Parts: sequence; structure tokens; C-alpha cells
Amino acid sequence: MRASLIQAAVDEREPVDSRRQRLAALVREQNGADLVVLPELWTTGAFAYEEFGREAEPLEGPTYEAMAKAASDAGVWLHAGSIPERDPEGPLYNTSLVFSPSGELAAAYRKIHRFGFDKGEAVLMGAGRDLVTVRLPGTTIGVATCYDLRFPELFRALADAGAETLVIPAGWPERRRAHWTLLARARAVENQAFVLACGTAGTHAGVPQAGHSIVVDPWGEVLAEAGSGEEVLTVEFDPAKVAATREQFPALKDRVLGLEPPRHRG
Repeated sequence: MRASLIQAAVDEREPVDSRRQRLAALVREQNGADLVVLPELWTTGAFAYEEFGREAEPLEGPTYEAMAKAASDAGVWLHAGSIPERDPEGPLYNTSLVFSPSGELAAAYRKIHRFGFDKGEAVLMGAGRDLVTVRLPGTTIGVATCYDLRFPELFRALADAGAETLVIPAGWPERRRAHWTLLARARAVENQAFVLACGTAGTHAGVPQAGHSIVVDPWGEVLAEAGSGEEVLTVEFDPAKVAATREQFPALKDRVLGLEPPRHRG
């Protein structure tokens, strides 16, 4: 498979609709790829909390329409990153959208783990509840978002649900970039899966972004890593390596905890 991770720069001086159209054009340029991935909250910036309410849109809003058409025009599977979704009957959500090559919505994922420690996203957004996987030709992707990366139980549940490729859009800060690469590799190794983690460049509300989008194989080897600026990271990988790795080194078969209630002596 060929995947292209679009590490978009978010600049508050660029109007949201201009960025939406610019990224749609970048998606169209990836028409030789099988899968294209955008970052988290690229319409607003992941740390631009004041913009969440102002720029929130319904699920089938302007970003949905622009990305559905871009996926169809390019003939690619598109993980369009995430948007601040306004549920007409509830709170805002940090919602990821996945489109098929025909431009149909294949899945929507509401971020489960909200960042902020009782402020920011943690109080402005509702929490998702559902695991999301999507079957692509050749692999099943498991969908997670940014702060989710710190919670290994989510990824183990995705692997149990059949995920072989873990796709993680993010708006990760530069000051914790070491954690970004470390955790991406850890999630790949412990689940014997590919990890495609796509971050943003630029600065969100004064918070410099890490960039360094990364693709990791099931052994934890880094296949490709971006720099800190806006760029398109393209990599080819063989999804069959997941099954081969799990057969060659069947650690997942030796699981004990999580399969049955643990015995606790206290």
C-alpha cells in the first residue's frame, strides 16, 4: 500500500475556508496513493480553544463536503483528520472522518480521550464512546486521535477488533515530541501493527507543533518520518507484514490479563 500523510501547517492568519480548499487540493495531488491522512483539528488548530465553538460545524458541513469531493476526485481512501463537530442535540465533539474513494463517508470517530486536565478540550468537547475500524482493500485500519495515543488499552481493543494499521491524526506540541515518537513506536510493537501518525506543523494559539509525522512497522522500525514544517510524507508498506509478524513472534497469543478477570490479593 502507498500512504500519504499530509502534515499541514495551521496559521491563524489563513482563513479557515482557504485552508480547507488548500488541503483539498493537496489531497487531489495524492491520486496515486491508496490512503491519505490529514491531522487533527486542522481547520482550527488543536490548541485554539476559542475557535472550537466559532468554527464548529455539523458532521456533513463544509469540511465534510470538501473532503468527500477531494477523496472522490483523487480516487483515494481519505482519513480527513478531525473537525470540531457540533451535534445539534449535544456538545461539541472532536470527530474524525474517513471517506471511501467514491467520496462516501465510511466512518466517523468521536475522540474518546480528551486532552486538557479539566480545561480546554476536556471541558469544551464531549467524549466519544465507540471503537472505530474500517476495512480497506488489504488492511483494516483502527482509528484514534492524538491524546488517545497515551492509552494503550484503546489500541489493544482496536487490535482485538481486527485492526492491522493504526491511524492517528494529531495536533501534538513540540515540547512533548519525544513522547510522540516513543508512543507511536510502542503502540506498533505491542500490537504488532503498522502505525501511521500524522501531526500538524505551525503554531496553534501560541503552541508550537511537533510535526514529525511518522510511519512505524509492526517491529517498531520507523519507515518514514517528516520534519517540523508542512510536507507530505509518502511511504509504501506491505500490510501482509502484520500477519507474518504475529505468526513469527506470536506474543499476542500469550496474553493473560484482559482475557479473563485477574486474581487480586489485597
